[in-house]
Amino acid sequence: MASSTFASFSSKRMVALIIAAAVAAAVYVPAKASAKQYVVGDERGWTNNFDYATWAEGKTFFVGDSLVFNYPTGKHNVFKVNGTDFQDCTKPLAATPPLTSGSDEIPLKTTGRKWYICGVAGHCASGQKLVITVSEGSAPPAGYSSSGVTMVNIGFAALVLVGTLGMLFF
Repeated sequence: MASSTFASFSSKRMVALIIAAAVAAAVYVPAKASAKQYVVGDERGWTNNFDYATWAEGKTFFVGDSLVFNYPTGKHNVFKVNGTDFQDCTKPLAATPPLTSGSDEIPLKTTGRKWYICGVAGHCASGQKLVITVSEGSAPPAGYSSSGVTMVNIGFAALVLVGTLGMLFF
């Protein structure tokens, strides 16, 4: 009888320890931030006579995010250009076709400066151009606070461990 009780206690303890270890490990895995989709110009969309430098100010773009250019089809387009073409409002060579769908999504796949212009005559000169800098990594989830998450993780892990110990000895 004593060995049966000991075997039963040992099995319970092993299961409880495995559960506690799994929960504790899961608690300490950092949450992966999801990519963000930026609608260029927000409700104004991609249009001329708009200050896209101000729109981009204060935003941090990361690899994995994307830009969405919304505009009336046939009235605008989107060219990805280099810094010189951006400054001069010059469309790239014909080998580089513009995006023209009216809802163009551009994934941000690499770090560095990215330049976009509208190729319709006069639009770039009237402000329809965007430059951003894309950074490595990703943004923390909305409402993320490293100290708050850490305290929640520690509190949850402590609760699991106390519960596990309670199952073992009571």
